[in-house]
Amino acid sequence: MKACLPALLASAALLTTPVSAQPASQDYAPPKTSWGAPDLQGYWTNTSLTAMERPDQASAVTVSEREANLLARRHGLTAAGAQENLVSPLDEASSQRLLADRNTSRGYNRFWMDPGASYAQVKGEYRTAWVVDPPDGLIPYREEQRARAQNVDGPEVRPQSERCLMSFTRSAGPVLSNGLYNNTYQIVQTPDAVMILTEMIHDVRIIPIGKTHGPSQIPKWGGDSVGWYEGDTLVVETVNAHPGQRSYISPTGKVTERFSRWSDGQVLYRFTVEDPSLYTRNWSGEMALNVSSQPPYEYACHEGNYALPSILAGARQMERDGRPRQAIKSYIGSIDVSEGQ
Repeated sequence: MKACLPALLASAALLTTPVSAQPASQDYAPPKTSWGAPDLQGYWTNTSLTAMERPDQASAVTVSEREANLLARRHGLTAAGAQENLVSPLDEASSQRLLADRNTSRGYNRFWMDPGASYAQVKGEYRTAWVVDPPDGLIPYREEQRARAQNVDGPEVRPQSERCLMSFTRSAGPVLSNGLYNNTYQIVQTPDAVMILTEMIHDVRIIPIGKTHGPSQIPKWGGDSVGWYEGDTLVVETVNAHPGQRSYISPTGKVTERFSRWSDGQVLYRFTVEDPSLYTRNWSGEMALNVSSQPPYEYACHEGNYALPSILAGARQMERDGRPRQAIKSYIGSIDVSEGQ
């Protein structure tokens, strides 16, 4: 299901840094555009249970089919779907048990989510994380930056997605990501540019080919991207991301992305993140963009929704009721499900 929802709903060969050029799958001849560039055009999706970082319960980034299936069955969203398929008794005691955990994130049921039912296959391998370097599949945040990246306690750090300015799941990048729903992309190429349309909030990246970056004084949503071709690979370099965006880089960081056809049905997306202000080292990853039979759905989000004032009004009422500050911080932070991770 792809729909706009209010913001309250909210070891195989590993890459080294930086990502080096890599051909498509053996013996595969990728298609070309009429002007000779690798043809990446079409509708693509990264829908899967795989997230940016490896979950604790996974033994490695690359796992066997058996482990991937086991992890999928144990995934929280899979369990939620199975639970909701059971017959629900309509009585007061059952309702009280449902609400006993006071889960403020229980904004909508599994019907509205579209995260996929399995972990992704990248180059034919089951992956539990997009991050492949470091080999543990975890982003090497500086300790103080990890806390900052997860902080949603006050209005100053609430994500721009709540104002419908950027996607809830960081889908547009840099780096491309996936979430609970709306994981479709459209790629269009001309001799002079590449356009990547993201289904989530319809973020659009216009990537000029063979150009230089714009002035550093003008940060951009999604960053300042320029591209070029290296053989059968589109290379995109992004800098100067807007500081108000919840991005994987700061305004002084850099992301290098590589798009190449692995097969008719899959684009291999590889990336390297360089930002000493946020991370203890550079880190890299791989992602599968699989062909989609459907175009992106219209995303009818609009700026100025009521999420933020409602959250703050609830917190102020808790203060008036004498609730402890830690409980208020827990309340505000728990409502943010916009990252979809």
